[in-house]
Amino acid sequence: MIQRLLKKLVRHSEEDVGLTGAQYTKAIKKADMTPLVKMTDVTRVKNLQAKYNNDIWLKREDQQPVYSFKLRGAYNKLRALPKGSQVVTASAGNHAQGLAYSATHLGHHARIVMPSTTPQIKVDAVKGFGGKVIIHGNNFDAANAYALELAQKEGAIFVPPFDDEAVIIGQGTVARELLEQLPHLDAVFIPVGGGGLVAGMAVYIKTVKPSIKVIGVEAEDSACLDAAMKAGEPVDLEYVGSFADGVAVKRIGKETFRLADQYCDEVVTVSSDAICAAMQDIFVSMRAISEPSGALSLAGIKKWCEENQETGLQLAAILSGANLNFNTLRYVAERTALGQKNEALLAVTIPEEKGSFKRFCKDLEGRPITEFNYRYAKDNTAEIFVGVGLRNGDEELAEFTAHLTEAGYEFVDMSDNELAKLHVRYMVGGKPSMDIKERLFRFDFPEYPGALLRFLETLGAKWNISLFHYRNQGAAIGNVLAGIEVPDSDNDEFVEHLTQLGYQFTEETDNPCYQRFLG
Repeated sequence: MIQRLLKKLVRHSEEDVGLTGAQYTKAIKKADMTPLVKMTDVTRVKNLQAKYNNDIWLKREDQQPVYSFKLRGAYNKLRALPKGSQVVTASAGNHAQGLAYSATHLGHHARIVMPSTTPQIKVDAVKGFGGKVIIHGNNFDAANAYALELAQKEGAIFVPPFDDEAVIIGQGTVARELLEQLPHLDAVFIPVGGGGLVAGMAVYIKTVKPSIKVIGVEAEDSACLDAAMKAGEPVDLEYVGSFADGVAVKRIGKETFRLADQYCDEVVTVSSDAICAAMQDIFVSMRAISEPSGALSLAGIKKWCEENQETGLQLAAILSGANLNFNTLRYVAERTALGQKNEALLAVTIPEEKGSFKRFCKDLEGRPITEFNYRYAKDNTAEIFVGVGLRNGDEELAEFTAHLTEAGYEFVDMSDNELAKLHVRYMVGGKPSMDIKERLFRFDFPEYPGALLRFLETLGAKWNISLFHYRNQGAAIGNVLAGIEVPDSDNDEFVEHLTQLGYQFTEETDNPCYQRFLG
């Protein structure tokens, strides 16, 4: 800890420092959010208080007119501009809606560049708030480059989603309200994407009441703040997950990192399953629907409480948004049981003989089966994919797996295996009837017209696709599993084609789930 603090001091003494903490805090105190931005409620999360023996609160930024805190930063940036200003930005989410709504209210003209993968519900929302939507490119980087080009060519004002002093000050007003509503907090958990919210809130909290811990919470597959803290500067992530799309940022901002690095006490990372479980907690406690990134900081509180075992504390998280694509709820419901530790997924080998399934059911000792997949493959043994209901989380899972070992079963716990959870549990068929030189890959597939054709033209014309499974989560990215026959002599050329394709991918050829059920 001391070494990390010394490194921070050296970094900040060497940087071209922007506003000081005191200047940011003064600006946040003075920022007039009326009449557009609502002072949102704080609500107890009753179903978690008894579990963790702490008072747990949510700051309800889902109550804003655009259902997200992003309105604050956009409004604070735009309210200082002359009426009738031309503003432009690139966004596929909440920043776009906040900018459009603010611009309409203030009499500005807003254009928002959105990639072709943006769900129609978000395009319609931006139009409904008065913004002019320009669809350009197949990803955010292409849309952002075009928005910058537009701003430069036409003399419009580009409004960044997070790495901007006025935007950071606007987001910091969340902390100002929170400390007025809950002055005796012990810790505040803040979701992190590009860092605008954590930067603004952290600098205000630590300046006004430094005894309060500030804890950033990131999705483990898009933890750009954690990576930057370890590197000592903002760095590009090699891979960014798509589920919590509101925080799916490849690189944290320069100014947001400077502030977060200086004022944030620690960072917690959580899985997609944990986020789904937190979304359920929010619904159960207050009948509110959160988007995945909106539930991120509550998932962080749960993980922090489980790891630290501290009680009697006043803890707050930010429900940062509720702009959820409805189709995503199907995916959330599927993953929640795993996130709450109420289900385990196992690959179990049983004898291929009459009565073996019945014996296995008896060995469950009354635990419910949530899923059972089986296909005949060999004469002597069978591989089953089974979901088992749990009442007491990890403790019960340890007891159950110990019992299976004692009963002589060979098994693998697949509860944390993404290949199992995203694809194999939904697939039909089985192992190929002949030996083939197959490699298996998971792809993040952009949802734009022609994406599948491009995939087939790049890979399918040269190598045989021997397995294919596709699932859409109701987001801009779908999940594709593909088996491809690749002779050893073609490996270098194949890797070159994968790079040319440009989709994020993970090789799963050695995954035990694949080896047992499909390979």
